[in-house]
Amino acid sequence: MIYRFRVILDTEEDVFRDIEIEQDAKVEQFHNVINQSFGFDGMEMASFYVSDAQWNQGEEISLFDMSDGTQPVRLMNETTLSDIVHENSPKLIYIYDFLSMWTFLVELAEIAPYENGREYPNVMFVHGQIPESAPDKEFTASGDLEEDQEDDLLDVDDYTELGFSENWN
Repeated sequence: MIYRFRVILDTEEDVFRDIEIEQDAKVEQFHNVINQSFGFDGMEMASFYVSDAQWNQGEEISLFDMSDGTQPVRLMNETTLSDIVHENSPKLIYIYDFLSMWTFLVELAEIAPYENGREYPNVMFVHGQIPESAPDKEFTASGDLEEDQEDDLLDVDDYTELGFSENWN
């Protein structure tokens, strides 16, 4: 079967690509197609995140294992698309270049039969041009602190609570 995705750059302008790829393709191959279709060189770190219906970021599928080895990490070159995307879970978040934070919303639009004579992956449709720099992201706290929580915040200028003196070196 073939997965048909719409990959949307998270920006005010409409910038997206429609891509079809085999469901048993490795996630790394999908990463490469996205990079090529948007004009990136593919030399930066990237990750996919399984997402729920409200685009909340879930499990990470990483390009490289950057963990300390204490927890298992899913890697793009070991994971197939069908392992993480299906009709009941059709959304992914893709982040390319963690310094610039190019963020894409990826949604499975259709599952179609394989067509003989067609090469996959295939960029079916291109709309919009990617801006010269990544859109700014606004990071906010998920909620306001309660008054009693504010008292628990660490005062970095108060060295007595840190267990060493100000001139420790």
